[in-house]
Amino acid sequence: MENSGQLFLCATPIGNLEDITLRVLRILKEVDLIAAEDTRHTLKLLNHFEIQKPIVSYHEHNKIEKGEKLIRELKAGKNIALVTDAGMPGISDPGADLVRLCITHDITFTCLPGPVAAICGLVMSGLCTRRFVFEGFLSAHKKERKQQLEAIKEDVRTLIFYEAPHKLKTTLTDMLQILGNRNICIAREMTKKFEELIRCTLQEALALLEQQPLKGEIVLIIEGEDKQSLKQRQYEKWENIPVAQHIQMYISEGLSKKDAMKKVAQDRGVSKREIYAMQVAYIDKKSETT
Repeated sequence: MENSGQLFLCATPIGNLEDITLRVLRILKEVDLIAAEDTRHTLKLLNHFEIQKPIVSYHEHNKIEKGEKLIRELKAGKNIALVTDAGMPGISDPGADLVRLCITHDITFTCLPGPVAAICGLVMSGLCTRRFVFEGFLSAHKKERKQQLEAIKEDVRTLIFYEAPHKLKTTLTDMLQILGNRNICIAREMTKKFEELIRCTLQEALALLEQQPLKGEIVLIIEGEDKQSLKQRQYEKWENIPVAQHIQMYISEGLSKKDAMKKVAQDRGVSKREIYAMQVAYIDKKSETT
């Protein structure tokens, strides 16, 4: 949009103020307005770096009203910096909603990279970093939280979560029940003076919490499902059902025979060629008995 301003998504330190980038400092000094998740928190950051700029609140509870107002300011030509309390705007906060509004209204925006707690925790965890999935905060409702964990329990990628200290024990209990006793890294107060990384199993983590509750900002990094265990469970789930019946189940749902065989191969953790061989063997055996 011609003559409109630009939105700058500015990553801020997750603990250590020295982690702020020179580019973020420059942009915070140059923009017309700063939108912050918590204006009091951001004011401390700005005061530390001797930056004086107008600040407005933009958080989960006012994002609809304030989002529309920020869009009007941008359309009027103002440049705006968006910051969260710590880390990258748009990760587990309403920054993503403001990005979508900018896209809808054809307003230019850019991202100024910096600290992200999830990635820092993953890198320091010692667990697999090749493939991972970020789940953010789990639901506060027990039933929904368990459904979320059930949906990812067979994921072989490393799992990353954010959690509040007062909910940690409940969350770890549900994880142990649904995911099993996996290895976990609890990354606490990263980049701060009392940074701590606890590497153990879920059972050991719960035992530790019984002795000493943990405080501060927490990232949970949990190993993904073991591939061999997953393959064995998949096999056991379907081993008592004939391959032909398994294929027919998917055909009755509207899949072609080719796609049905592909789906069966995925279910059983084997190749499509093996499924074809099992199907042929089943047909041959059936013809012998008739």
